[in-house]
Amino acid sequence: MADLRSEFVGIKSPNPFWLASAPPTDKEYNVRRAFAQGWGGVVWKTLGLDPHIVNVNGPRYGAVWGADRRLLGLNNIELITDRPLEVNLQEIKAVKRDFPDRAMVVSLMVPCDEESWAFILKKVEDTGADGVELNFGCPHGMSERGMGSAVGQVPEYIEMVARWCKAHTRMPVIVKLTPNITDIRYPARAAKKGGADAVSLINTVSSITAVDLDSFSPEPSIDGKGSHGGYCGPAVKPIALNMVAEIARDPETRGLPISGIGGITTWRDAAEFMALGAGNVQVCTAAMTYGFKVVEEMISGLGQWMDEKGHADLGAFTGRAVPNVTDWQYLNLNYVTKARIDQDLCIKCGRCYAACEDTSHQAIAIRPGRVFEVIDAECVACNLCVNVCPVETCITMERLEAGTVDPRTGRTVEQRYANWTTHPNNPMAEAAE
Repeated sequence: MADLRSEFVGIKSPNPFWLASAPPTDKEYNVRRAFAQGWGGVVWKTLGLDPHIVNVNGPRYGAVWGADRRLLGLNNIELITDRPLEVNLQEIKAVKRDFPDRAMVVSLMVPCDEESWAFILKKVEDTGADGVELNFGCPHGMSERGMGSAVGQVPEYIEMVARWCKAHTRMPVIVKLTPNITDIRYPARAAKKGGADAVSLINTVSSITAVDLDSFSPEPSIDGKGSHGGYCGPAVKPIALNMVAEIARDPETRGLPISGIGGITTWRDAAEFMALGAGNVQVCTAAMTYGFKVVEEMISGLGQWMDEKGHADLGAFTGRAVPNVTDWQYLNLNYVTKARIDQDLCIKCGRCYAACEDTSHQAIAIRPGRVFEVIDAECVACNLCVNVCPVETCITMERLEAGTVDPRTGRTVEQRYANWTTHPNNPMAEAAE
């Protein structure tokens, strides 16, 4: 059986599935229920030093749904914990005492002065917690107070605070990064330079999910007014995967442990993050949508997949996809495919035809009886038809073998770029020259 045990920056847990710092980890009751269901660890909802944190008592979430009412994304305007610091610390200590095999990491957000960080780190260390996560990602409410993403958007601040924290605690320090930045590599580099043990990402994306067209108030609406909030859920997964990959393959941060966050709903999502370099994953929206029991499917699904693929432990596939992430100019331009439609699976809806005819390359023809066929001479292999087809595997992309004449160009695959060995897109061009 596959071994799902995880060790992340020295923090051990029975599996790589942690709950992210968010409402599900706000109190002892929730965390005990989570551990009872099998979660490997939690990042306790962000603690601070301000005793006057007041959350709104109106709606805190906006939502984006798919056509089937499936939740694609949540926007939240909730602040850090509004419960007293000492109460949180007592609960953290009690839970860690009763679940010594689970990861207990505490999220922190305090003003940018060394004294404040030293003070709260000592408090957390006394609970027996396994580590701390510096919340440099929250894009709303706290950022307007000079914390959260206001720090995470300034690499110099990240480096400074990370260095303070490493000087004042024995615990591993994880820096949580904001996606609300042009290039995620710079804050990650700063975290590493400051001595951070790891980074976690992504935090939520600054957003407004909707506008009420009767009241003309952004949602969620509080007495006729709205504010930008943090967007999370399945919709942000592609953004998160890209940012994780960018850090994993950056020569300046290569080897820096990464905790992957962003739209993880299934075991497959988790495996993708880990294949791109994440050492473990953190989950929030899936738990808020389906409850804590969702982790059972994540654990069983990941274990079954690992058994089928022969991966004995998590390290067997962690980071395996990183070498295959490259820049566009290094893609092989002699790789040629064409779309193929399985007539036995086709339901004759015509989506592929409409999409290709109106918005792409007019490469699908309608034959008598509403039979849709690909016109190879026009097909550029964009695979839009694959993505709009409602029937899985009905349309696939077939690679043209060497020696095949591409009807679109009249040349064989090898002749498409006869000078490929010196072509600027070829990463081996310089060596060839």
